[in-house]
Amino acid sequence: MLTEVMILSFGGQGGVTAARILALAAVSEGMYAQAIPQFGAERRGSLVRSYLRLSDRPIRRHSSIKKADVLAIFAEKILGIVNANEFIRDGGIAILNAKQGIAEKNYCVNAADIALSLNLVAAGWPIVNTAMAGAMAKPLGLSIDSVIEAIKSTFPGELAEVNAKAAEIAYREVRQC
Repeated sequence: MLTEVMILSFGGQGGVTAARILALAAVSEGMYAQAIPQFGAERRGSLVRSYLRLSDRPIRRHSSIKKADVLAIFAEKILGIVNANEFIRDGGIAILNAKQGIAEKNYCVNAADIALSLNLVAAGWPIVNTAMAGAMAKPLGLSIDSVIEAIKSTFPGELAEVNAKAAEIAYREVRQC
């Protein structure tokens, strides 16, 4: 079954990296996956879309996603900029770095607090990519071990360890909301 995921993040939050980490995790579990970033010359703080497809069969589609099965919102502030419901299919799942949901089925986690507690910060912004990847893994049916393995293949040394910890905490703390 094909699952299409859209990530809405601000530049610098790591949405593109999170999509790549989840794709690596899925492939390590024997799935087919693709991660597609969509951005231009935007700067830190601009809205960025990233797409992720997961399937048990080869994926032939290579376009952007208009309506996702799963929509991940990396910052609550994004909800004030776009109508997130335009990007999610009826019956879809929303995974949010927020206190409340927007879809029929929602998962919430305070990824910003997790990132801040681990000093995952750049230019004063919490870098929530690995926390959100951990939170997204649970409703996507990916194991946290695969996500941690993907994180460790993406980041070097101590940076890998602290990012793996962020993913693990978020995986444990994500809740339906």
